[in-house]
Amino acid sequence: MTSPDPATLRLFVLVCEERSMGRAAERVHLVASAVSKRLAALEERMGVPLLQRRRHGMEPTAAGLALLEHARSILADCERLDRDMAAFAQGVRGQVRVLATASALAGSLAQDVAAFLRAPQHHDIRIDLEERVSNEVVRGIRQGGASLGLCWDSPFGADLSGLATQPYRQDHLAVVLPQGHPLAAGHQGQPEALRFADTLAFEHVVLPVNAAVTRLLQRQAAALGHNLRWRVVVSNFESALNVVQAGLAISVLPQEMVLPYAQIRQLTVRPLQEPWAARRLAICMRNQADLPPAATLLLQHLVAVARAA
Repeated sequence: MTSPDPATLRLFVLVCEERSMGRAAERVHLVASAVSKRLAALEERMGVPLLQRRRHGMEPTAAGLALLEHARSILADCERLDRDMAAFAQGVRGQVRVLATASALAGSLAQDVAAFLRAPQHHDIRIDLEERVSNEVVRGIRQGGASLGLCWDSPFGADLSGLATQPYRQDHLAVVLPQGHPLAAGHQGQPEALRFADTLAFEHVVLPVNAAVTRLLQRQAAALGHNLRWRVVVSNFESALNVVQAGLAISVLPQEMVLPYAQIRQLTVRPLQEPWAARRLAICMRNQADLPPAATLLLQHLVAVARAA
């Protein structure tokens, strides 16, 4: 079986999005019969029905849904390929793709990359940053989808075995509390830091369950004989702060990310007094010796600024 071409996959995605052959055809300036013919040939090639006509329009079958997911991924890769080649055509001499967790991006990574790009000797280098959860960062590096990945180096993080790594910066988990919360004031004579056990009587706002920090908190709560009670699941730190500020829940987040916004949002940030609260971020790659020159320069810069910090 030969693989479908990107143009046919794009037509299939458009029909799924528009739920109509006619509207999909209009978007690519074709007649509906031409689109129908291309998709019929695609179904014949795949050997299964991909689309079905419903009361409200065209819908993908179960096989069509599977193809839709693959098609979107393939088309995204094609777009990155076009962009990367265009960059080289315009004179960019280096292209580095970096996958990073939300913790890394919310910390110092963006500033470190910006400092690298400001150096005159790097003005012909282009760096693309993409946010992923830890497991997806590692998967992307293993599959060759990026040169460098940044994620949490811990037994509770992604499996870095078989990859080359370099240490990056640290962050420290802290409890973020709304104004007036019982834990916000602390207790006389007790230290400013909180134990994780103190938080388990309250509802949390957490990142997705596949995020490394959420897996860690669940594991630590279970070790204390509790379940982590979450009220809200969000996809990013900004949303977590919004939920805490509204008084709906508390959260455990990297202190370095939260502190710049704490005063503006009237939040209380209390360090987490646990041995696992200090986290080391790692830079991972398939093989350091095989990195392209631009990626090697970026790696050296990130390692150097991390050591200086």
